[in-house]
Amino acid sequence: MSSGAAPDPSYCRFIARRGSPPLDGTASLGVTGVEVDLGADKPRHIWSYGQLRSEEPIRPNAIDVLLMSKDEPGASLFVQGARFAAELRLRAPHLSARAAWLREKRMWFFLLAIIAALVFAAYLAGVSPAKSIAKALPDSWRERLGKATRESMTEGHKECIDPAGLAALTRLTERLSKGVPGNIPFSVHVYDWPLMNAFAVPGGQIVLTKGLLDKSVSPDETAGVLAHEMGHGIELHPEAAIIRGFGLGATLEVMLGGTTGGGLANVGLMLAQLGYSRGAEREADKHALELLKAADISPKGLGNFFTRVMKLEAEEGDKAPGAFSWFRTHPLPAERARLVSEQRDYPSSPALDASDWQDLKSICKKTRAPEDAT
Repeated sequence: MSSGAAPDPSYCRFIARRGSPPLDGTASLGVTGVEVDLGADKPRHIWSYGQLRSEEPIRPNAIDVLLMSKDEPGASLFVQGARFAAELRLRAPHLSARAAWLREKRMWFFLLAIIAALVFAAYLAGVSPAKSIAKALPDSWRERLGKATRESMTEGHKECIDPAGLAALTRLTERLSKGVPGNIPFSVHVYDWPLMNAFAVPGGQIVLTKGLLDKSVSPDETAGVLAHEMGHGIELHPEAAIIRGFGLGATLEVMLGGTTGGGLANVGLMLAQLGYSRGAEREADKHALELLKAADISPKGLGNFFTRVMKLEAEEGDKAPGAFSWFRTHPLPAERARLVSEQRDYPSSPALDASDWQDLKSICKKTRAPEDAT
């Protein structure tokens, strides 16, 4: 219900469609909608209250509004005036901040209802509920979660951005991506981190460390590790692990751009500590072998890497780093080395030529701090 008489006409600027010149005029609140007067030689526009949309929710202290209307798709109307905004909130309550909040809550309940149904259906079918939920999530949500996880896991380490190294990394990633089902895009990042490590995070994002590149004796070894992490990404293992360990509600909130307080800062640590099941590791290995074969890269590099991992475990014992060590979070290297050795030979070529391999190993010649990233 209106609070009283309508305010005097307010200054407005009307744009009929994108690219059209703006027209100055006045806007007033009529009986059925916003009435726009652009001068005697221009037609009068009336936008009914029920068809109005606002670029931003109209808050109690608003001093102007930017409106669109289903009555004139593509047009926009900017109106100045605190009294106009306050009265419009009463006549078109669906434009208020409270209404926007309620719509968001309804969206959450609707989304949770859908996910609950998916979980129940997955349970009946004997499928992992967390993985079923991960598959149902929009790509943009997984990308947000992946960014938050990657930033958490690499905190304190600079990203390596030497142009020649990045170009070599892109060529290797594109070569391995030839065999990726469904053309899933992968984004690979290298960090100036001495620990030998590699991990996949949600949204098709993969992290390699300088320590892993330094300890790899050939591009085929690095390609094998990268293919393995791509295998985790293909199976959505990172998303499923976070949903299981971090909780569905908190995971959805960060995917939607929200925050959950201090707990969110530890999402990367939680993912690293959770690790993957032996079944998940075997799935990733299977994909790695398929990707390497599709790219005409020998799997022997991956087998050699597993063999050297076993030696490192034996030599370092309890002194081996724990939480983020590639070989501590990827069990059974002996079994996996045997799996690779059982693969039939096929025509292959090095994952990178000598020049590209040196460029990739030197990728940390140039770095940037997290706050410098765009």
